[in-house]
Amino acid sequence: MLALVMSGGGARGAYEVGVLSYLYGQLAGQRPPAFDIVSGTSVGAINGAFLASVAHDPVPGVRRLLEVWRELEMPHVLGFNMVQAQRLHRVLLGGRKGAGLFDASPMTDIIRSEIHYRQIARNIRSGHLRALTVTATHVPTGQPTVFVDKHPSVALPQLSARNVVVRTAHVMPYHVLASAAIPILFPPVFIRTDLYCDGGLRLNTPLGPAIRLGADRVLVIGMTGESNERVEIPPDRFPGLPFLLGKVLDAFLLDHVNLDVEELERVNLLLKDGIAAFGPEFLEKLNAEAAKRGHPPRRLVEALVIRPSRDMGEMAADYLRRERVAIRRKLGRAFLRLMDVGEGADSADMASYLLFDGGFASELIDLGWADAAARHDELEAFLGLGAP
Repeated sequence: MLALVMSGGGARGAYEVGVLSYLYGQLAGQRPPAFDIVSGTSVGAINGAFLASVAHDPVPGVRRLLEVWRELEMPHVLGFNMVQAQRLHRVLLGGRKGAGLFDASPMTDIIRSEIHYRQIARNIRSGHLRALTVTATHVPTGQPTVFVDKHPSVALPQLSARNVVVRTAHVMPYHVLASAAIPILFPPVFIRTDLYCDGGLRLNTPLGPAIRLGADRVLVIGMTGESNERVEIPPDRFPGLPFLLGKVLDAFLLDHVNLDVEELERVNLLLKDGIAAFGPEFLEKLNAEAAKRGHPPRRLVEALVIRPSRDMGEMAADYLRRERVAIRRKLGRAFLRLMDVGEGADSADMASYLLFDGGFASELIDLGWADAAARHDELEAFLGLGAP
């Protein structure tokens, strides 16, 4: 089975849409890729749920997703005004109502109106998609929870990590909103009687759920390059809140795709070495022993990762400098200061999570499209889209 895995990163999710636009545009031709499993966390859950809702007709559906991102206007996505500023004490002290630095209701409206949740269920029942997973973090325990919307013939995955909770669910707006609720920035979300927040805190690259659902080929769209360059801070300055919070978000939310893929490659290499040394029955015997302990079977899984070729924090800093006047006019000086580079550095990590603006999204979309185009032959072979 073929799986698509998309991770979290706030406004950086436009990059995922750029990759999707290439897959279902230039690459697809008359044969669009057919993913059996879509796994998403945070903004990857938003894009993943949208893709699941158009799985029956993905080419025009992805064009619409592209339009949604290109048409974003920050005041219509992030609520930040005097009323919101007066409620900031709730972020620090808590209260009877959830709170974040930003009002989540504009984003809630988009998630509710643009994703057709009944169509997700129809697409899964009809076989256009085998399963959709959305990951959130259970606030009382800190446990990552994987909500699985699946066809009845698909077995519920058994994850090897003991602290990961797996639940069957018909994915609804509150699952997606919870997965994308970055702590401090947005309030947590109730799912039934429990609070949940961003799934990227503990499981930002949901490779495990996709593999445990049966995927033997996994396409992963990452949010960071293969290496992180050092950001120089002037020696006479201490970093301010925007800079530090950006780095905290990097540490918590940026996908650890390199580590996850390295672990996958290590397991694949171990299995290949075992088969080469002991013959084809090695894997069968290995899985027989695993079954005795109640562990899921192991198998070879092929992965292809698409990563950004540019640093998104640097792109955000460049965009802020170019569009400073327009952003100040739309959202005010306080918002601009909150997202500004501030330290004289060339990177604005926090801004890259929050710039839900059509102009910035378009730049990330173009980058995703270009990075996918550079891997055209690999993608075509991996997705089986070449000549029959």
